[in-house]
Amino acid sequence: MKGNLLLKSFIGFSAIYLFVILTGREDIAWFMKPFLIPFLILAVYNQEYFTTKNILLAALTFSWIGDIILLFADTAEIYFILGLIAFLISHIVYIILFSKQLKTIRKKNKAIYWIGITAIIVYLMVMLAVLFPNLGDLKIPVFVYAMVISTMLLFAFKGYFIWGKPANNYILLGAVFFVTSDSILAFNKFYEPVIWSSFFIMATYLLAQYLIVIGILKLNQKK
Repeated sequence: MKGNLLLKSFIGFSAIYLFVILTGREDIAWFMKPFLIPFLILAVYNQEYFTTKNILLAALTFSWIGDIILLFADTAEIYFILGLIAFLISHIVYIILFSKQLKTIRKKNKAIYWIGITAIIVYLMVMLAVLFPNLGDLKIPVFVYAMVISTMLLFAFKGYFIWGKPANNYILLGAVFFVTSDSILAFNKFYEPVIWSSFFIMATYLLAQYLIVIGILKLNQKK
């Protein structure tokens, strides 16, 4: 019950936060941002024990650390790099999380499977081709990050075919929104400014985290 209340609180606080961004009050949003992900952390913490609970908590915690560090990204590039590292670790933990989920036997549509794999590879190649000329000294860190987040999406996509419904849909959509958020951030920082970038980056990011949490909790709920 307490966990469900915290999940609803996350939705409400996120809506207020995004509205604040739309009104142009980035100064207020700056102070609100550190309090977003803790709603999800506490919601998961208050759930009954399941085998991957601590892994999910670790992924959310590193995301939260990344959120806080990136608040200072405009003051020095080191904060952007440290934030990148925190989210890199978070994505690696998500990969571990997805790989350890219980599997159900489902018939795989091979055509859709290979189309999806191809789409992920094409996405990775296109993003790197677009961004690389503007990355400067960040070529290697961004390349590694792009590889990891693409791998995270790949694991979520593979899980879509072996996890039960509707949890598989939630997790895959969450991974897609996570990649979307990071792509907008990278495009805005290294290529050209995106209109309402802060709103779109955070809207897709918060939706991603929420969907992944809901999906994992549904996969592990007691029968």
